[in-house]
Order: sequence, then structure tokens, then C-alpha cells
Amino acid sequence: MSHGFELDTGVPAEIKRPKNAVVAALLAALDALNVLVLRLSMLALVLTSCVLTYSVLTRYLFKVATDWQDEASVFMLVGATFMCTAYVQSQRGHIGIEALASILPDSVNKVRAVLVDVVSTAFCVFFSWKSWALFHEAWTEGQTTSSSFAPPLWIPYSLMAVGMSLLAIQLFLQSAVQLTGGEVRGDQK
Repeated sequence: MSHGFELDTGVPAEIKRPKNAVVAALLAALDALNVLVLRLSMLALVLTSCVLTYSVLTRYLFKVATDWQDEASVFMLVGATFMCTAYVQSQRGHIGIEALASILPDSVNKVRAVLVDVVSTAFCVFFSWKSWALFHEAWTEGQTTSSSFAPPLWIPYSLMAVGMSLLAIQLFLQSAVQLTGGEVRGDQK
């Protein structure tokens, strides 16, 4: 499994910043947004566990079925999952395969890492575009789920679209840092 740590420069990843001030500012803003989204997603996970616990207790103790808890929980889990992808990428926490990383020379491995980030960016841009198309379709057509609760489908589609857009931006900025030879400064964190 490769997390990009095989390119260790001896300096923690969060210290590596781009030479370009605009890219550095965009990364700093995205880092702040990622932390906010992470905290909201943690809250959503706690809320999801409360909703599911409430559902189980009301069915077991009071023999009362709830028709909203499953979809509300799925929506929150979809949101937490997709919205946190940019944060996970900022930490290089996504799973990768290191079969090649361990046998390639450092110079070739650096090119491989940049190529993987560029291809991943392209994929996430495509996924984001399709997610926004799903969101638009659900919004304009008023699509809902098929349950009796029938919440609108634009809710999970919007969370998916925003999360994938943030991931695409994160990957793009990380690719930009690598392609422009990011500068390592010891005065940061």
C-alpha cells in the first residue's frame, strides 16, 4: 500500500509548500476548508449513530417503525464519505499500490507519483462533472427516493458533487506543487 510516503524527503509533507504564492494561498484555504468539513463530517457520523440507535430502540421497546432513519443515515454517511476525500488526500491517506514504488529508482518513482496524481486529477474531474450532472437532473426533475419518506435525491448528489470537486481541486494543487518543484521551508509547522 502506498500513501506517497515513499517519496520521503526527511521533512513532513505538510511543510512542503509551492514556490508559487497563489498556489500556496489556495492550498492554505483548502486546508482550512478541509478541517471544517472534517469536523462537520465527524458530527454527521455521531448524529448517524444516534439516529440508528434511536431507530433500534423505538422498534424494540415501543414496536414503532420509523421510515426516515435509514435514508437519513445513508445521506449523512454519503456526505461524510465524499466530503472528507479532499482531507484524506491532503494527508496522502488514500490507499495505493506500492508494488512499483519499492522497486523503481527514486527519479522514476517521482515521475510515477506525479503521473498518478495527474491521472487521478483527471478521473476526479470527470467524476465530479458527472456528479454535478446527477445533482442538476435530480434538482430540476424533483427526483426523490422511492420510500414513503421520499427525501429529495439532490441532497446526496450535491454532497457527492461538492466532495469530488474538493478532491479534484486538492489533487490539482498537489500536482501543481510537484510539477513546479515545491519549496521546502523549515519555518512552517
